Amino acid sequence: MISFIERFIQRTRNPSFKFDQHILNRVFLTFLFERLICWIRGLIFKIYSGKNGRVFIGRGVVIKNPSLLRFGSNLTVGDYCLFQSLRMDGVVLGENVSIGAWTRIISSCNMSDSVGSIQLGDNVGIGEYSYLNGAGGLTIGNDTIIGQYFSAHPENHRFDEPALIRKQGVDRRGILIGKNCWIGAKVTILDGVVLGDGCVVGAGAVVNKSFGEGLVIGGVPAKIIRRRGCISG
Repeated sequence: MISFIERFIQRTRNPSFKFDQHILNRVFLTFLFERLICWIRGLIFKIYSGKNGRVFIGRGVVIKNPSLLRFGSNLTVGDYCLFQSLRMDGVVLGENVSIGAWTRIISSCNMSDSVGSIQLGDNVGIGEYSYLNGAGGLTIGNDTIIGQYFSAHPENHRFDEPALIRKQGVDRRGILIGKNCWIGAKVTILDGVVLGDGCVVGAGAVVNKSFGEGLVIGGVPAKIIRRRGCISG
């Protein structure tokens, strides 16, 4: 059975996948049972929403307005995630997307202004306890992997006037994260940032400006540490 499941994963998700030989049979069976339960939840969701594609859903997942969610095959959603969209195409997920437990994916929550969208490419992985806001538009490219406690905020409150900040409105420029990036745990990305393909962002960084392709960045605020394949200094 292990070899059968291994071949299935290789065919549908990762051609180089191999189970560790040190994993005990009872551990494997527990994993298989949990995965089966997630598949059943996904099947119920598909029947209810009329969606297609293989999907695995963990415990306590909330998908508000499920008919508005678009996703490709092999979507995995961890326990207690929340999805919210107020319009069609507000949340669009590619093939083989994995969403970590307790993550919030909210394209818009304002009934007077439903603009905003979140688009994740193929083979994107989002770590646990992340917060993805789509108010000004959030796009994450194919094959990008992101650590725990990530947050993206594609809007910013105006505050120049001495009046109440909450009445001054917001600016929205959007966030674009390129393909094949690795973003570490507890990274925050702010409105207007364009992150080039192949970038690596160190854990805990606050990214408040745009960076080109193939860079390693980190810090608060984030700055260039080196170019991938090169040693700084």
